[in-house]
Amino acid sequence: MEKINPCGVHESWPVARWSAQAFTGVAKWLGAPLVCCAIPSLVLGADKPLPVQEVAAGVFVHQGVHQDAMPGNYGAIANVGFIVGAKCVAVIDTGGSFAQGKALRTAVSRHTPLPVCYVINTHVHPDHVYGNAAFIADKPEFIGHHNLAASMRSRGGYYATYLERTIGPDLARQSTLVPPSVSVKGIHQVELGERKLIIQAWPTSHTDNDLTVLDETTATLWTGDLVFRERIPSLDGSLSGWLSTMESLAGIPARLVVPGHGPVSADWPAIMKPQQRYLQQLLADVRAAIKAKRSIQQATNEIGAADSSHWQLFNGYHRQNVTAAFTELEWED
Repeated sequence: MEKINPCGVHESWPVARWSAQAFTGVAKWLGAPLVCCAIPSLVLGADKPLPVQEVAAGVFVHQGVHQDAMPGNYGAIANVGFIVGAKCVAVIDTGGSFAQGKALRTAVSRHTPLPVCYVINTHVHPDHVYGNAAFIADKPEFIGHHNLAASMRSRGGYYATYLERTIGPDLARQSTLVPPSVSVKGIHQVELGERKLIIQAWPTSHTDNDLTVLDETTATLWTGDLVFRERIPSLDGSLSGWLSTMESLAGIPARLVVPGHGPVSADWPAIMKPQQRYLQQLLADVRAAIKAKRSIQQATNEIGAADSSHWQLFNGYHRQNVTAAFTELEWED
């Protein structure tokens, strides 16, 4: 039986090759030109800060690489960052290891002496939460979806084993799960000092514990993995729910969007179109396979091969997406 990692990768499949992407620093809505720069190789340790880019006033982002977690990248494969207010700082996702979280904390201190008062996790996947422990000394409020703590408990044992296997025992040793101290159901607001963040919990979509963060000052929306760019979406919740949530997301008046993976963009909500097409096609193809009495194995072997050139890490995630969709949709009325 194939093992599947926490983000949906079949671990018997080869790890995708390194694929550092150009980071698009966007300030189009401010009247400035788009800025592109190459992402440097990640070297952490000895108080090195995590490389971040200020994509809007007081909004700092580190763009993760399109790789699976491994020792050489410290599990730093998701977009993480922080927002600086007049009173304190909110960190949004902390990365795939304690080492990345520590480097993110160092990056915060290089940009502001203000304390970190909030650590917000957009969902449970390891590449977004395993840096939390690096912020315990700040005594922040750890904020997450009302389902996040239960998901951490149920997956904790497997995630610990997964971390040792992917990033290695040395990096995994200090990387522990820190559950939320504040659970969000519906909408929750936090104040950073002359800067308000709107945190919204969503129904089951990418996972059953997704939330978004909107910075009112710059209209920057952090979507977590409700939005993927370039890297293939991974389904760990509900396909139909995710598509419904995307329709609601499109109504948020964002000027700048930080997806869970891939470049920041000011082209909102158009940046969701490729993901929407992929998920809609997956929905249609799986429904057709079920109607035709195809087996789940036949469906995973046959559906979606034409999309392989459109997404990075396609071969590591698409078959699992088909499996998850089939399992959900075969029980439709």
